[in-house]
Amino acid sequence: MTRRPALLVLDLINELVHPDGKYSDVCLDQIESRGVLGHTRRAIDHARERGIPVVYVVVGFSPGLADWPPASPLFAEAADGDRLILGTWGTEVHDSLKPEAHEPVIAKRRVNPFLGTHLELTLRSLGVNTLLLTGATTDLVILSTAREAHDLDFRVEVLEDATATSSRELHEAALTLVRRTAEVTTVDEALGRTRAADENETEEKD
Repeated sequence: MTRRPALLVLDLINELVHPDGKYSDVCLDQIESRGVLGHTRRAIDHARERGIPVVYVVVGFSPGLADWPPASPLFAEAADGDRLILGTWGTEVHDSLKPEAHEPVIAKRRVNPFLGTHLELTLRSLGVNTLLLTGATTDLVILSTAREAHDLDFRVEVLEDATATSSRELHEAALTLVRRTAEVTTVDEALGRTRAADENETEEKD
């Protein structure tokens, strides 16, 4: 089966990955020390150069918090000080990774980016069968996306150097679980294999 990938940029929003973000204490030190934004920027550039769709996902809630889960220990602080409000600076993609006008930006209200969103419809419309995952955090959105996408019959590749969470130990533990339903790779390996596959396909046609 021909590999038709899309690059997913998951939850790399100001609230999490900018020093002024209200959740910058969660994993910003790991994002910076591991160069996650730089690696993701490189993945985006490679994808655009090769015509691979780039799809963004941002987490947040409507003003007034009607769709906020009050029983969630994860999102409990979101109601404190209007954190993660869609349409505000906090839920915008970090400036270094800004989407282009034609690139989809999917807003989600839970960890799972497929739940209650049009992400699957968007991917099917793009003819995608393989998802390349980048983002934060490894133990939440990356793991959740990998599992759900697996059950929706997508191939999944987690670009390990473009993901992070609150500690290296938790990151590695999450990747151990990810490997049950996805391949763990890197930006260069994933996009390099795409390039090689395309070149082989071209040679076969010739």
